[in-house]
Amino acid sequence: MLTQFKSPVHAACQSFGGAVCAGAVLLIASNAQPQSLYVADSNNGNIIEIAPSGALNTFASGLGFPTGLAVNSAGDLFVSDDGSRKIYEFTPSGALSTFASGLWEPSGLAFNSAGDLFEVDHLSGEINKFTPSGAQSTFASGLISPNGVAFNSAGHLFVADYNGNGTGEIYEYTTNGVRSIFASGLNDPQGLAFDEAGNLFVSDFSYYIYKYTPDGTRSTFASGLSDPIGLAFNSAGDLFEADGYSGNIYKFTPGGVKSMFASGFGQPFFLAFQPVPELNIVLSGADVILTWPTNIAGVTLQSTTNLVSPAAWSAVTPGPIILNGRNVVSNTISGAQMFYQLRH
Repeated sequence: MLTQFKSPVHAACQSFGGAVCAGAVLLIASNAQPQSLYVADSNNGNIIEIAPSGALNTFASGLGFPTGLAVNSAGDLFVSDDGSRKIYEFTPSGALSTFASGLWEPSGLAFNSAGDLFEVDHLSGEINKFTPSGAQSTFASGLISPNGVAFNSAGHLFVADYNGNGTGEIYEYTTNGVRSIFASGLNDPQGLAFDEAGNLFVSDFSYYIYKYTPDGTRSTFASGLSDPIGLAFNSAGDLFEADGYSGNIYKFTPGGVKSMFASGFGQPFFLAFQPVPELNIVLSGADVILTWPTNIAGVTLQSTTNLVSPAAWSAVTPGPIILNGRNVVSNTISGAQMFYQLRH
């Protein structure tokens, strides 16, 4: 009997014994993983990678004016470059290729669940859709100065649009392109990001970050910022904001507590987090088989017999073998339960 599980939070428990042997039980342990943050440092033409520790590394340089960032499920980073009017693709190791060219003024980027890339063209007012192979089509048009984009859990696309006379709207598009106004009365909306509860966070160039519940109720999440632009959530639910004028990256806890995360940027634009690899678990008789992608570097498979704090995690040995592009580890089941996680 084979039973397969996927753990989106990357810690899983296999419980065995008695009646449970007839049908394995999967328990998910919420264990947020640290992730590297990519920052489009527009004025300097760089992409900066910030490690969870806060250490800065130049991931890419020599770009014209990078703005939008998005990471696909394979860990490849896509960058919209206003200076060259192109979208570049970077592998996790930094290898560069041109994904799309001939755009007007590419800005915000976002992937849907099917792996299609959506790009807002700030100058033309269009939203372009690219299949994973790069085939381009126009998803929507008629916007004035679109900036940030984000998908909600239902697959609807949200777009921040500035109308040029001091006000802006947030538009919502269904999967087939039907448009409606989700929010209005903003000054100059820029970045968009959804939290796990489905609340939409909007950076407004008028120094605020607003929070919208799924029904559109607005509240002020943060104020007193200096031209806030990019927004991104990490796996722990913390919100990161690129402050365009001050050159800082701020971190906000879910409760709104603000702290400095990084500084010294020319003009930080949009943000994107490195994905947390998904751990797949397959039960095969008395063995548990764990697999995860090989293209996410710097992670180790760990296990523990309980999650009582402080949990004693240790590396699983022997290490993985590579099979069909995935890391594979097989362990024989022993004891009542075992928890697994991937850890950077």
